[in-house]
Amino acid sequence: MDRQTLAAYDLGAAAFASDWLGQPAPVDLQEIVERFFVRGGNSADIGCGCGREVAWLHANGFAAVGFDASEGLLNEARRRYPSYKFAHAELPDLNGIGTFDNVLCETVIMHLDHKEIASSVRRLLDVVKPSGILYLSWRVTEGEDQRDPQGRLYAAFDPAVVRTELQDTTVLLDEEVVSASSGKKIHRLVVKKPGLEIRE
Repeated sequence: MDRQTLAAYDLGAAAFASDWLGQPAPVDLQEIVERFFVRGGNSADIGCGCGREVAWLHANGFAAVGFDASEGLLNEARRRYPSYKFAHAELPDLNGIGTFDNVLCETVIMHLDHKEIASSVRRLLDVVKPSGILYLSWRVTEGEDQRDPQGRLYAAFDPAVVRTELQDTTVLLDEEVVSASSGKKIHRLVVKKPGLEIRE
């Protein structure tokens, strides 16, 4: 994780949480989860922030654990959603988090240094169980890398970097859209990991 980005999230955790929770509900993301995630399976939200999606997942029948690299954001999540589990984990390592039927990684990888993006995508796929689902999205930055006023990195990279790491999966969705929640342009992919098990 980019250190300056992580420091910005730790320092401004309460403000970021209030901003995210004040945005419109991410109905487009929720519809995708309802359509593709494995019902009755276990789920992970990698880069869970203040826990908004973890709470929604639980409320809609997807038992979930939230992971984030920012202790500040994890504290916000635990304070706001004390009934749910949140733990520290950082891309690209994701040490000791186990495996999941469903993995959600919403607008996280653009905060990584270019050299960590491919390895992070590989590691995300590693924690998906056979026949499981990975939802991966990132904010699209054109041209050069940028930093916002808080210092957060928004890396500009070719989506082919991500697709190459997912070439052995079945692509269920691949689109560039404007997020219903943030209003920002994002690229998102939903893939199914190969496995012996057949799930309808």
